[in-house]
Amino acid sequence: MKAKLLVGLGLPLVLGAMMLFAGGAGQSVHAAQAPQDDTPGVRGAMLYDNWFAALNVAAPAGNMPLWDTQTTNTRSGEDTWRCVTCHGWDYLGKDGAYGSGSNYTGFPGVTGAREKSAAEIVAVLKGESNTLHDFSTFFSEDDLNDLAEFVQIAESGYVNLTTLKVEGGDIAAGEQLYDAQCASCHGADGALLKFRFEGRDATLGTLALLDPWRFLHKTQYGTPGTDMVIGAHIGSTLENGRDILLYAQSLPSGLEIQEAQPPLAGDETEATEAVGGPAGGLFSGIATAFGAMLTSLGFAVLLGAFLVGVIFLVVWLVRDRKSK
Repeated sequence: MKAKLLVGLGLPLVLGAMMLFAGGAGQSVHAAQAPQDDTPGVRGAMLYDNWFAALNVAAPAGNMPLWDTQTTNTRSGEDTWRCVTCHGWDYLGKDGAYGSGSNYTGFPGVTGAREKSAAEIVAVLKGESNTLHDFSTFFSEDDLNDLAEFVQIAESGYVNLTTLKVEGGDIAAGEQLYDAQCASCHGADGALLKFRFEGRDATLGTLALLDPWRFLHKTQYGTPGTDMVIGAHIGSTLENGRDILLYAQSLPSGLEIQEAQPPLAGDETEATEAVGGPAGGLFSGIATAFGAMLTSLGFAVLLGAFLVGVIFLVVWLVRDRKSK
C-alpha cells in the first residue's frame, strides 16, 4: 500500500518537473537577465563563457543548429550553445588551441571581428550572415551589445600555442599580485580550492599549465554563477593576468606524479595468461564445472567405500566374538 502511494505521488511530481523543464527550455531568456555590469567587457565575457549560466536560465534543448554542420567534435547538448565551445578560450577557433584534438570544429575565432563595428557584430549574432547563428530569440538587445563589446576587446596573446608557456611577463610581480588577490581563497600553493577540470580534480596550477587561456579569461572576467573575484573589477589589466598566470604555472599541479610514473610500454601492457582463477570462456567454464563435479563425486565414492568397509569390519568382529 505504501509503495503504491509513493508511486502515485511521485509520478505527477516527475511529470510536472519534465513539463516545467520542457516549457522553460524553449522560452526567450529576456525576462531573466543578470544585473547589468558597467565594467567594459565583463558581462559580454560571461555571456561568451556560458550565457545561460550568466542569465540564470535553462539551456536550449538539443544541439545548436550550426553545430550539426561539423562532424569532428563529438560534444552534444548544452555545451554546443556556448560561444567558447566553438571559438575557444583564446578566441582563435580553428586557428588557435582548438585547431586540433577533440575540441576541433573548424569554426573560426572571433578576433577577426575586432575591427568590425558593434552593429556589424550584433548582425552576425542575429544570424543575418548565417541563419543558423541566430541568437536573437535568446538574447536581448543589451545582451547582444554586451557580447559585441567583449568581442571588440578580446585578446589572444601572452601564451605560446605550442608550449602553452607564458611569453614575457614578470613572475615576481605575478607572485605579488597572486598573494594579494588570489591566495586568500586558493591558498599559497593554489590547491586550497579544487575544482573539476576535464574529468580530473584540478588546482590553479593544473589549469595554468593545461589551459592557460581559460585561466586568463576566468581570472579577468570571472565565472558565471559564482562569486569569484573578477580581475577587471579590481583594476587588474590583461598584463597583470599574464603575470599571475606566469607565477601560477610554477605552482604545484599534480601533473608531476603522472609524469614520474608513465604507463607501461610495449609487451608489458599486454594481458598475460592467468594462472588459476575463473575460466575465461563458455566451454572451458563447462569443463571446469564438470571437473569439479567429478572430483566431488570421486571423493564421495571413496568416503562411502571407507564407511562400508568400517561397517563390515565391525560386523565381522561382532560375529567372530559370538562364535567363540
